Amino acid sequence: MHLTAWIGELIAFVVVVFVLYRFVWPLIQNMAGARQDAIQEHVDASVEAERKLAEAQRRFDEAVSEARDEAARIRDDARADAHKLREELKEQAQRDVERIRQRGEEQLAAQRDLTIRRLRAEIGALSLEEAERRVRSELAEESARSATVDGFLDELGGLSGATARTATTAAGTGGNI
Repeated sequence: MHLTAWIGELIAFVVVVFVLYRFVWPLIQNMAGARQDAIQEHVDASVEAERKLAEAQRRFDEAVSEARDEAARIRDDARADAHKLREELKEQAQRDVERIRQRGEEQLAAQRDLTIRRLRAEIGALSLEEAERRVRSELAEESARSATVDGFLDELGGLSGATARTATTAAGTGGNI
């Protein structure tokens, strides 16, 4: 019985192997294949993610570089605009200063002319008043009035005599001086 037991065990073993080979092995292969496919998909996804990460990093680096270039350009443009604006404001301020200075000079000249006219009118009025006061004071006294009239007549006489002498001299020389 020993051999029969061994043959029975051998047949049982072959049946178990056959059942395992026929039913279990395909299931294990399917599960292993599915697991391999899932692992391969994860590896492919990881490789794709790594490629996308590298691409994103490259684009990020390019964007940062472009942003730096753009910032430098904007800064340079702003400096140029600020310089230009400063120059324009300086020129405008100089024009305003010149215009204000000129307007001040014109107002000063007009003020001076007005003051001169007022002073002349005032001095003229004061001179006229002073002359009138002096004439009145001179004519107020009878002796002064007669002296003034006599002095005036003497001056007229002197002018008449000088004119007559000049006419006589001119006639005596024959009109040739």
